[in-house]
Amino acid sequence: MFIQFLRENRYASLFLTLFRVYLGWQWLNAGWGKISSGKFDASGFLNGAIKQVSGEHPAVQPWWGNFLNDVALPHVELFNVLVPWGEFLVGLALIIGVFTSFAMLMGLTMNFAYMLSGTTSTNPQMVFIGMFILVAGINAGKIGLDRWLMPILRKWINNKDEKEKLPQSA
Repeated sequence: MFIQFLRENRYASLFLTLFRVYLGWQWLNAGWGKISSGKFDASGFLNGAIKQVSGEHPAVQPWWGNFLNDVALPHVELFNVLVPWGEFLVGLALIIGVFTSFAMLMGLTMNFAYMLSGTTSTNPQMVFIGMFILVAGINAGKIGLDRWLMPILRKWINNKDEKEKLPQSA
């Protein structure tokens, strides 16, 4: 019943918009701060997370530490671009309400990556709020560009499917 309320109620879309814009602003600011400084380097963060793998109760699980050490750290230059631009673009998409569900999924992915790396900060509250937005689906973007974009995409996809079903003439 609550999920139906989140997905269909127009008043819920108002609250979801407030949450969406709040999270969008958080992501946009975080990303822009890294982009505009021109000094963002994820290697310090990655090394700090890798150090938290040891001990009786490690803050970072060994499997995640192995990923950071074997994949992320050797490709830190790629992550130095992906992290700030990912944060910025997720924030922008959430603020204007375009591809809202996908943007929120990517935001949650980043939140979980930070938490898996031993960082708490505002990530748990962002995950909590983000789950409501993700569960609400299209209703979270109704007060935004998704209101117009999603019907157009749906129509385009349905027309494409219909054309594929038509028999081909020889």
